[in-house]
Amino acid sequence: MRSSGIISALLGVAIVATMTPKTDTQDLTVAGLLGGLTGNELVEAVTKKLVGLWRTGDIVLMDRVCSYQVKPTIRKFELYFKGTFWCPGWTPIRGQSLTRSNSNAVNDAVRDFVQQAMAKGVITEEAAREWLSQEKK
Repeated sequence: MRSSGIISALLGVAIVATMTPKTDTQDLTVAGLLGGLTGNELVEAVTKKLVGLWRTGDIVLMDRVCSYQVKPTIRKFELYFKGTFWCPGWTPIRGQSLTRSNSNAVNDAVRDFVQQAMAKGVITEEAAREWLSQEKK
């Protein structure tokens, strides 16, 4: 089984486990184990949870349109998020991140991109300061 299949299966089990209500008397029927959801309701609930883990979008950085992507991954049975940030047509540099926080994955990837770009001279300190001062206006 490919790693993406394993990840999908593990995410499905994790989501179903978090959706299962805790009660004093455990209902061991299929509907009880799945939080009362069965059939299409269950499929829709799982789909909504999983789709929210992936994100893509665009950000304007120094007057250039750059893209980001966040996708979930499992490491040592824990959920992590891989972030990637790149600016097509400007530089081949790709900022990367791996974090437990979905919301910090993009920030960390952008930070990695900017650090690499400054180290390689793609972004100068002067240009960065000028861009930041224009953004504040």
